[in-house]
Amino acid sequence: MALDQASNQFLKQLADNGAPAFHSLTPTAAREFFSSLREIIGDGPVIERCEEFSVPTGESDIMLRALVPSESPEGIIVYLHGGGWVVGDLDDFDTLGRFIATESNCIVVLVDYRLAPEHPFPAAINDAWAALQWVASNQHRIVKKKGAVLPLIVAGDSAGGNLAAVCARRARDSNGPAVAQQILIYPVTQPDLDTPSYRDPSNQGLLSKADMTWFWKCYVPNLEQRDDPDVAPLLVKDLAGLPPAIVITAEHDVLNDEGALYAIRLEEAGVPVFFRQFKNQIHGFFTILNALPASKTARRFVIEHIRKAILANHCTTI
Repeated sequence: MALDQASNQFLKQLADNGAPAFHSLTPTAAREFFSSLREIIGDGPVIERCEEFSVPTGESDIMLRALVPSESPEGIIVYLHGGGWVVGDLDDFDTLGRFIATESNCIVVLVDYRLAPEHPFPAAINDAWAALQWVASNQHRIVKKKGAVLPLIVAGDSAGGNLAAVCARRARDSNGPAVAQQILIYPVTQPDLDTPSYRDPSNQGLLSKADMTWFWKCYVPNLEQRDDPDVAPLLVKDLAGLPPAIVITAEHDVLNDEGALYAIRLEEAGVPVFFRQFKNQIHGFFTILNALPASKTARRFVIEHIRKAILANHCTTI
């Protein structure tokens, strides 16, 4: 199927402006280009409170940004941003975080994990895991209410979806923290760059096979490490007992096949899965908020299932 009109217009706008391919840039230039997309994305809604925390991980200190939507939030979402483990920061995902926070009435905690290639695997996943554990143990500091115990959700898009999936598995294997739900937006789940989705010429939009080849080289330059369960959640043999999952893929995305296959594997393992492929969409559509209408539709799908998870985990004691 073809891309929808909004996606075509968005890609044409980038082309007309001479937007470079990620793999043609240095990491620093790629980060600058990615941050320039904020002008297209726009601002998010006003929230009750925004606060940042410096969190020690054992290797370094990372920043977390808590976006608090109201005086009585009903859950906490640890959000791990996309960007191929190479680009993206707190400001790049602030708008998305504010929308998710206000629409779900959950605190969204953005994680400024270390980026490759300066910090290759396992830096990003170690930071993500440390952030999830810290948030679980410090809800009272974030909520500003003694004894606060809210349902904990881990979420992420693309490379962040990869980190979220790995964190959900680590939480299972470590007997905590308790994760009520995992939200995986077109996640990276395996290192094979020769799937049908990767080979399809119509899928080489905002993210191409060449881009992902570059991102993988930056994050996991050692090929022998790419089968590590902390790198490739799809290659984990036992997925039973993981938290209920929301999985979204985009039809015209090099990651489409592996995201759908991970959803299937989760279902086969007995994990409740709410899966939806968004037709006519490119990789990144979920975060390109104001330019692509399907972003809002996808967010409604996610929010609907977040609210169901909150109701199913009525554990708030404030």
